[in-house]
Amino acid sequence: MPTARPRLVQVAQRATDFVATTTFYADLLGVEPVASFDPPGLAFFDLDGVRLLLDRGAPSALIYLPVDDIDEAVAGLREKGVEITSEPHVIFGHEDDTLGPAGTDEWMAFFTDPEGSTVGLVEQRPRS
Repeated sequence: MPTARPRLVQVAQRATDFVATTTFYADLLGVEPVASFDPPGLAFFDLDGVRLLLDRGAPSALIYLPVDDIDEAVAGLREKGVEITSEPHVIFGHEDDTLGPAGTDEWMAFFTDPEGSTVGLVEQRPRS
């Protein structure tokens, strides 16, 4: 039965190399998992009330993470040897507040995690 307002509870991401992938995401997110069970290979991160589950048995997902400075975030990942698959670029502009603050541009960049899954970074940057 649906709740009054739909919300996202959890997103799962593949982690066949459980230790390496959990370490990667802990470093990327700047927090440790709130719970980890190995076996069977499950790690949970709390992302502002939505759980990111790293799971040995999950398929790959495309997740997007917000950043304050996309150029700085990409440079930091590159310094760590992370493969950047798409450099920061504008996806669209926010004319109103439907998807983000009016007067900002939606910037995205993409990289590959240790499992080969694509991860997106998102910055809503004021137009210059």
